[in-house]
Amino acid sequence: MKSISLFSGYIYLILAIITGIATNGFLKTTESFTKLLPTIFCITSIVVCIFCLSKAMTIIPVGFTYATYGALTITAVTLFGIFKYNQTPDLYATVGLILIVSGVILLNLFGKLK
Repeated sequence: MKSISLFSGYIYLILAIITGIATNGFLKTTESFTKLLPTIFCITSIVVCIFCLSKAMTIIPVGFTYATYGALTITAVTLFGIFKYNQTPDLYATVGLILIVSGVILLNLFGKLK
């Protein structure tokens, strides 16, 4: 199997985050999968997301990859909800998001996986 570079791994991770945000952000528009076009969009984007995530995990450690993907996707989808659906997080949600992002920053700057 051909190995990809670290840079390519991060490109795949960024693509996974973007498609994960798209999937989760527009999931509400499917109206429980009763609207065809939004449903097709969400299914296609989640397949692309998982593909990119799996490619990123071939070079970046799984813990780093998934923690970064999860934190950035959760944070971005929350912001998406604020701007698109006027869903305002309360103090606890805001503190939780700050802790999630802080944890990923600590993991990526100081964490070591062997």
